[in-house]
Amino acid sequence: MKKMRRFTALGLTAAMTVTALAGCGSSSSGSAAGTTAAATEAAKTEAATEAAASGDQKTSGGKVYYLNFKPEQADQWVDLAKKYTEETGVEVHVQTAASNTYEQTLKSEMAKSEAPTLFQVNGPVGLATWDDYCLDLKDTDVFKDLQSEDYALKNKDGVVKGIAYVIETYGLIYNKKLLNDYIATDGAKISDVSELNSFDKLKEVADDIQAKKDDLGIEGAFTSAGFDSSSDWRFKTHLANLPIYYEYKADGISSTEAIKGTYLDNYKNVFDLYIADSTTEPSLLSGKTGDDAASEFALGEAIFYQNGTWAYNDIKDNEVADEDLGMLPIYFGVDDENQGLCTGSENYWCVNAKASEADIQATLDFLKWVVESDEGRDALSNEMGFVTPFSTFSDYLPANPLVVAADEFNKDKTPVSWNFTTMPSEQWKNVLGSALLEYAQGTGKWDAVKTAFVDNWATEYKNANS
Repeated sequence: MKKMRRFTALGLTAAMTVTALAGCGSSSSGSAAGTTAAATEAAKTEAATEAAASGDQKTSGGKVYYLNFKPEQADQWVDLAKKYTEETGVEVHVQTAASNTYEQTLKSEMAKSEAPTLFQVNGPVGLATWDDYCLDLKDTDVFKDLQSEDYALKNKDGVVKGIAYVIETYGLIYNKKLLNDYIATDGAKISDVSELNSFDKLKEVADDIQAKKDDLGIEGAFTSAGFDSSSDWRFKTHLANLPIYYEYKADGISSTEAIKGTYLDNYKNVFDLYIADSTTEPSLLSGKTGDDAASEFALGEAIFYQNGTWAYNDIKDNEVADEDLGMLPIYFGVDDENQGLCTGSENYWCVNAKASEADIQATLDFLKWVVESDEGRDALSNEMGFVTPFSTFSDYLPANPLVVAADEFNKDKTPVSWNFTTMPSEQWKNVLGSALLEYAQGTGKWDAVKTAFVDNWATEYKNANS
């Protein structure tokens, strides 16, 4: 029996006194109850990097408070903040929001006298809420460093209010070695991964893998589809992006106040496959975490894992070698021949326009250093594994094998854009997630998922825009 590696939330050294909280795209440690308790306790904790005892500050009394959205890089942001403080004497405070709580945490922190000077929105919907707090970034160095204005987030008046700082890709991460082990079995449904090129073929292969799992020494074709807050975003947000993308594409639109649900049958087909050919019994899904899914894949217990390029830090240095990491689209049965991986960003830096002038300038100086200095570029590219939209990174390309695999696959395909940034509210996602869990466990019907998707979209859109 393989020795289980304990997957823990990104821990921080006590000397750094910055607390990172597990969130979207990350894994949380321990049981579901332990995870919740730890996250709750961590969410109440604030800490800051200590300002250097000496050194010239770039701004007079200015300081930076960054509320980070991405927990999988929490440690790295702490380290980078410390380097900046040591170099400049400017205090940098870093906090990372708990899983699925960023908006809630942001609201809470913005109400404090020491509010974030640097924060994130996920796109147009997030910007609509925080527009008044977002500084016009048009004349800043970080905007000038963008490869294209396409990576700038503008409000309805065309004012630059956010800057994308990472371009990411998600789909089906797969274990090449285990897939080749399957291909070598009698009666395998494919003879090469290139034949795995449609939903129908994916289902045929996954069903066969599931039937042969004992012979292959694995627990299932897919990792568990957990539905605690560290995992459910993969299905209520990222998987749900595909029916939105194809509906928008068919209708020639980029957003809507009333989704029709044209491709919900395709959504159901993929979700059913995840549940049927999984490492986990459906009745246990409510307690499965993002850690569980990451460990199942990292330890070679499943062949397929729906996640993105950011997941590399969670799965590296385990049973799966870097050279055995590949990526495939979440084939949806609509345009499989041309479908690429889902590529985009929901990570836009915004600078708090209501902060003091000194803190605003300190924050802009920090961002300039992050995207232009050797220390900042090395951290974002090599330590965090980011693909960035900045022209300053031409000689800083990430070594993340998932990034390499994604880029290779997408070069001849049409990437699926990130349209989940148009979802009307966090509440819409939560209602959908609850309906998906009930359906997966057999305690609810798919009709309830449809209602949560279609009817609640119109309701939440109206609430958000009334």
